[in-house]
Amino acid sequence: MADIPDELIKLERSAEDARTKLGGLDGEAYDAQWKAWRDDAAKFQAAVTEYAAREDAGMSRYELEQAVKKAVRHAVPEG
Repeated sequence: MADIPDELIKLERSAEDARTKLGGLDGEAYDAQWKAWRDDAAKFQAAVTEYAAREDAGMSRYELEQAVKKAVRHAVPEG
């Protein structure tokens, strides 16, 4: 499997952090946080599409997206 670019990891981590902040919110606070999550997720999706289109990507767009999400969501804590 090709290496996953750090930038994609950072973008997905940012989107996941924004998503987790939705818990317990309602009203305008929820709407604002939902927009932040949507914006971060859109940035991640655009970056995955752009990277996967490169000749040296080494995997399909789907494989790349899944690899990044797995790396972020199932990361093993250090130590």
